[in-house]
Amino acid sequence: MPSLSLQFLELLAREASAVEFEGPIIRARAAGADPAAIEELEQAKVEALKVRDLLKRRARREAELSALYDTAGDLAALRDLDAVLEAIVHRARQLLATDVAYMTLHDPERGDTYMRVTDGSISAKFRALRLAMGAGLGGLVAQTATPYATADYFADARFRHKEDIDEAVTEEGLVAILGVPLRLGQRVIGVLMAANRSARPFHQEEVSLLASLAAHAAVAIDNARLLQETRNALEELSRAHRTAREHGQAVERAAMAHDRMTSLVLRGGGIEDVAAVVTDVLGGSLAVLDDLGRAIGGAAGELAEPDVGVLEAAQASRALGRTVRRGDLLIASVDVGGEPLCTLVLRSDDADERILERAALVCALLLLFRRSVAEAEGRVRGELLDDLISRPGSPGLADRARRLGVDLGAPHVVVVVKHGGQRERAAFWGSSQAAMRHGLAAGRGDEVVLLLPGDHAGAVAQRAAAELSASLQSTATAGAAPAVGPAEPSRGAQDDPRVRDEQGDSRVRDVAAAYQEARRCAEALIALGRAGDGASAAELGFVGLLVGDGHDVRGFVDRVVGPVIDYDARRGTALAGTLAAYFGAGGSPSRAAEALHIHVNTVTQRLDRVGRLLGDGWLEPERALEIQLALRLHRLGHTSTGKTVGPDAI
Repeated sequence: MPSLSLQFLELLAREASAVEFEGPIIRARAAGADPAAIEELEQAKVEALKVRDLLKRRARREAELSALYDTAGDLAALRDLDAVLEAIVHRARQLLATDVAYMTLHDPERGDTYMRVTDGSISAKFRALRLAMGAGLGGLVAQTATPYATADYFADARFRHKEDIDEAVTEEGLVAILGVPLRLGQRVIGVLMAANRSARPFHQEEVSLLASLAAHAAVAIDNARLLQETRNALEELSRAHRTAREHGQAVERAAMAHDRMTSLVLRGGGIEDVAAVVTDVLGGSLAVLDDLGRAIGGAAGELAEPDVGVLEAAQASRALGRTVRRGDLLIASVDVGGEPLCTLVLRSDDADERILERAALVCALLLLFRRSVAEAEGRVRGELLDDLISRPGSPGLADRARRLGVDLGAPHVVVVVKHGGQRERAAFWGSSQAAMRHGLAAGRGDEVVLLLPGDHAGAVAQRAAAELSASLQSTATAGAAPAVGPAEPSRGAQDDPRVRDEQGDSRVRDVAAAYQEARRCAEALIALGRAGDGASAAELGFVGLLVGDGHDVRGFVDRVVGPVIDYDARRGTALAGTLAAYFGAGGSPSRAAEALHIHVNTVTQRLDRVGRLLGDGWLEPERALEIQLALRLHRLGHTSTGKTVGPDAI
């Protein structure tokens, strides 16, 4: 018979239950062993039970690692996603020794989760259950991306109970539930859950095991997605290869047609010749339209007048940069700087878009050649404006302007628009403005200079800044100044061109001065942080006094404090003096009252009246500075009424 201590080793070897470890001690006591021996056996029992627990944990861990290894093997040989997910859920149920295990996945279209796989479920209602984000334990796990466990589902108030979910859980008979999130990076794609039909706690080791299985499930789902995307990419690549092979001859034919059209242009051919090449290669009939939709060429038959559908298709073609089909027509349109240049409309059974698109580019090139003639006139206008600015004393400037349709004897505005680049595009915009409005334009470095008819300088500047900014897709800032005053022409000027020219020559110097003022206005706007805006000196407040040639001090005073001065003149009050004293006292009504030898309430009442006259915001720093400057100028005698309010009137 083995010794009593060896009996514990035998119990460990055959994985006996914990109760059986009491047997050796009971038998030793029955045999009359002394207390020291009994104590030694007790200690041996305790150590043996520790070894038993350790062996049991290691066996369980071995089983868990084996399950995870098997799951990894399933992923490596992934063929059927459903089979892999079912295996993961089944292993979760076995390893945690639960009655049910199941997996829910997120539905991005409906914003909730649905049952994807179940193992051990007996309720059809439970298997068809959907959980809104935050509803039930599974919805809470999906919403928070955090594991949750409950030993008694219906007694747990940590999550939101919903009637349909509770009914399904009751029908399934579940009590204890553990859920962990299925995560791909920071995104939760579902929940893996294990549940029991009786109350039981879930230990941290069980939570970790279920989380590991959930990680494998997430990888399986992502691998299946990548595999499907790879299959789709391979199919698309195969289709692209077939398409490239099928279009090889079409590309070669398009290149040959392009060579023919290019050769025509080099030999001096026109749009009709290009259209003939297109119809020769593709057949059918072709119409070439200008930027206004008017036919300017065609070949092999007549096309009907373009309707709204054709014009809309042309706009879509320019936006997409390719040919657009409308019914039995192919439309290719080309633009320059966002403006339409030409459109080709083809009716043919041979729908080779490349040839039509290349023909559209060649026609656009021919039209650009024609536009160069118009640009030559623009250069003449620019040279005249340069002379008006740089050499205002040169003879015959008014006569040159008259031949271009510009009457220097009429009111004009000089606009200087500063921009950040794209000089050619900006110069083209300026030439277009000058041609449309019977003015002059010139590009000077990073600015466009315009001389346009009109007498509202600020409005013209604002419009110019907005339009050039939109054309360049970048910030443009405009300053403006009146170039010629609205004086009436002298007697006989309207009937005698020589008299009109003499008057125009006499005002040529106004253009040069207005240019300098407009330029200073634009620079002032940029310095003031108003880039992208447009204004004249009159609209810049006290800054306008510095940049304007006229130095309209009286106008400045009237705009800033005119209502106060007029009120004093009508009522015999001293609001202006009180206001000056208030600013002189650092904005303190009490010190202002002491300086004026009046009661502080009187100062307050006068300042209230000033506020009503000047409007809200009169004490804001920038406006207060203008008011103080205007008051100082007023005290020096520059007023709209010509009266000076001196110390005696305060």
